[in-house]
Amino acid sequence: MQAVNRSKFIKRAFHAFGAIVALSGGVAGTAAYAQSAPQGAIVIPDDVKIFGNDNPNVRRATAVVNGSVITGTDVDQRLALILAANQGQISDEERQRLRLQVLRNLIDETLQIQEAKASDIEVSQAEVEQSYARVAAQNFNQNVGAMDAYLKRVGSSPESLKQQIRGELSWQRLLQRNVAPFINISDDEVNEVIARLKASKGTDEFRLGEIYLAATPETRDQVHNNASQIVQQLREGGSFAAYARQYSQASTAAVGGDLGWIRLAQLPGELATAAREMQPGQLVGPIEVPGGFDILYLIDKRQVLTADPRDALLALKQISINFPKGITEAQASARAEQFAKTIQTAKGCGDVDNVAASIGAQVVANDQVRARDLPGPIQNAVLQLSPGETLPPFGSVDEGVRVLMLCGRDDPQVDGGPSFDQLMAQMEDDRINKRAQMYLRDLRRDAIIEYN
Repeated sequence: MQAVNRSKFIKRAFHAFGAIVALSGGVAGTAAYAQSAPQGAIVIPDDVKIFGNDNPNVRRATAVVNGSVITGTDVDQRLALILAANQGQISDEERQRLRLQVLRNLIDETLQIQEAKASDIEVSQAEVEQSYARVAAQNFNQNVGAMDAYLKRVGSSPESLKQQIRGELSWQRLLQRNVAPFINISDDEVNEVIARLKASKGTDEFRLGEIYLAATPETRDQVHNNASQIVQQLREGGSFAAYARQYSQASTAAVGGDLGWIRLAQLPGELATAAREMQPGQLVGPIEVPGGFDILYLIDKRQVLTADPRDALLALKQISINFPKGITEAQASARAEQFAKTIQTAKGCGDVDNVAASIGAQVVANDQVRARDLPGPIQNAVLQLSPGETLPPFGSVDEGVRVLMLCGRDDPQVDGGPSFDQLMAQMEDDRINKRAQMYLRDLRRDAIIEYN
């Protein structure tokens, strides 16, 4: 595998707010590292009797993993990051489930760091500090001091996030050394994918988010209930990416569940059937699939190798006025109508500033607006405009009224699809992720874990 391609799989999980809520469980759910040990049958009688009073569903939030201690404070500080990402809008029951998930994630993180050390892979403190500073600068537009203060304010700590960063870097380097060199993608495999893409030109392609929860026949009902609760939380405003990072057992957990652009033929039949009827922004699930349950979120939709009008780059001017306090709905509607008529007298974008100034309106110009980034109703309407035309006024009594004028439009070029190198890198990533989970599964199986 070429070095330039191999390096592409080392993707930082520190984008957007993901660096803070993407716990080390992000690698969970990928498929295979090496040949697994022979599988034996686990026999559980129907008339189960539990001896003793210990409730396996009640755990104190501490553990010792191969001698390394995970404290209740460690769990509390990681949990605080998730609560902050969801603005604290989590029920007590959900909070308890999150605590158990955080503990499992911390156990995985500890195993990953231990395995890296056993393989003589070290991550220096200077590297951790550098990544921490990058998180502060890129994701929060703050310096390290402001980042420290934020973490303490939400109940976490800089040390907790730095330990997470150490775990991410340790695992990435371990995979880079022990897994990536043994991944081989042939030119024929890549060319076959390219040929299939060209043959499917014009067909629908979907960008989906997934949350996958594994289940056995014995745990099916419990996992289904957990998945249903996650769906409810998401419909009440929870962050899909944050929940995917914490709960999903698929390889996409580390990137917030994002499957990227795929065609329905690449999905299992149950998921393809559900996705076919979805509209962007829609959430469906839980959907039962072999081995567990899936929750799907349709991020976007397009046609393969076909230019999408929504990728047009627009030059827009927004003209706005505010309403005086105490104005009635009727008065606001009349004023908005008069405002729109006045703006329509402008002879294109070159004249609208003067017209706006004559009535005390404000003008904001932006020539780098991607059509697909606009809200749905406005997106469709603005794509029907010619330069110099305006949309109907929109707004509210409290926020005032606005009018958008189209000043120019650069239509997208026909998408030629991913290049040979991009496809090869993508296929390498997928195989590395699949082997990573087997690696982690073996570490879990051999670990000595004591719960306190």
